Amino acid sequence: MDKVCVVTGGGSGMGFEVAKLLGKDATAVISGRSAERLEGAVAELAACGVDVHPFACDVSDRASVEKLAEFSASLGEVMAVVNAAGVSAMMAAPEKIFAINAGGTINVDEVFGEVVTEGGSIVNVSSLGAYMLPADQAQGLEQLYALAVQDAASFLGALPMTIAEAPAEYAGHAAYTITKNFVVWYTKRAALKFGKRGVRVLSVSPGLVLTEMGKMEGEAGAQVAAGSALGRAAQPEELARVMAFLASPEASYVTGVDVLVDGGTVAAMQCAAK
Repeated sequence: MDKVCVVTGGGSGMGFEVAKLLGKDATAVISGRSAERLEGAVAELAACGVDVHPFACDVSDRASVEKLAEFSASLGEVMAVVNAAGVSAMMAAPEKIFAINAGGTINVDEVFGEVVTEGGSIVNVSSLGAYMLPADQAQGLEQLYALAVQDAASFLGALPMTIAEAPAEYAGHAAYTITKNFVVWYTKRAALKFGKRGVRVLSVSPGLVLTEMGKMEGEAGAQVAAGSALGRAAQPEELARVMAFLASPEASYVTGVDVLVDGGTVAAMQCAAK
């Protein structure tokens, strides 16, 4: 049976680059909210020799993710899922950030956790932002995060309260930071749940990457990258190589962890604070 890899947000940026790598050894399914927006990526991947199939999917909609999983499984054994779909404060309002970054992670992990074949993997994409949440605040949110395991709808309904006191101009950034911190937390729980099936679940937290999303961060993002150990932002393919390795059988004992790929940004911040 053919091997299949699935990349949400696979039409551009890191998602596109990881689809190019994983697609060397498997049929690739790339998803995005609009099939039309995937056309260019499909043509480019096909030109690289990738057997690629586009599929319109809104990860914030459980039924849409279920259709993506059904289609992917119809092509063969789903061996790897990279959930690269996400939005930043520069791209969407807080409610969309909550729905896509947090709700999308829940949907993709819950649905594909039952579909990915034994020995396969799910790689969630978090962010450097996950590490920007103060430890006491992150600890205080864990009770709310725990609700996601029991009642995802109630969790998502309660999330807006976490930024109720944030000034309007910072609300989007606060929502992004909280959702990416949640991705790291939730990934560990999903790893424990689906590890019983032999499925690995882990996350990757990129620093500033020169994708369309990353470039929207402008001067503020450039300053963060300049302050990292390497003093620069990353190219999308640098992150893709890490994600492709982690999604592959070569990383067969890696699960339940977040892999920080930030050029030493967090290290620089922590050292500067001491």
